Amino acid sequence: MAVRPFMDSPISVDNKIATAILQYTGIPNTIIPPPTLPQLPALNNTYFALNYNAKLRSLNSPKFQANVPLKVDRHLFYTIGLGLHPCPTCLNGTRLVASLNNITFVMPQVGLLQAHYYNLKRVFTTDFPDRPPTPFNYTGAPLTANLQTTLGQQPRLSKIAFNSTVELVIQDTNLLSVESHPFHLHGYNFFVVGSGIRKWTLQSLTWLILLKEIQLVSQLVVGLP
Repeated sequence: MAVRPFMDSPISVDNKIATAILQYTGIPNTIIPPPTLPQLPALNNTYFALNYNAKLRSLNSPKFQANVPLKVDRHLFYTIGLGLHPCPTCLNGTRLVASLNNITFVMPQVGLLQAHYYNLKRVFTTDFPDRPPTPFNYTGAPLTANLQTTLGQQPRLSKIAFNSTVELVIQDTNLLSVESHPFHLHGYNFFVVGSGIRKWTLQSLTWLILLKEIQLVSQLVVGLP
């Protein structure tokens, strides 16, 4: 096996190739002929990476069924982007910040679960928006656009009722720079019912109709083009 990094943004990465030999039990140690290095795609081959990810599927068989809930309790639409924030001590007086719905992460001073269980005040707020506060043409905005990403004093959370079913639409943007990045949902089991390079809206999703026609994938990390 051989792997290499994927990066389609103008950012320097450690472009090293890692190789390994997978040996099954009962197979002798002597390998004849010696393994050859496969032809690997280019570091920034976006089409290859997306095509590979699209082949990852759940079994979705009678024995291993992909039971996707059809009733959604909460609809979320998150945009991912970059912004510039004032920084008097930084070069050019600004620093680059990542954001969800134009809100960047703030490191809490107290553990969030600790604050929740012990009912500690002024550690976080629960007003994270379900949709972008400022809608715009997410795939057509110029790379130099800047929406003045919000940096508050406390983390802003989205409070979701226990055992509820949530539909989350994640829209990448090209603010300041384009980027392909893995997206993590810690502590949740979720199904990816659609992805692609396009502009998504809650109204454009017809996944409830397409459930019988597509193979669903259940995973812990999903790549966001």
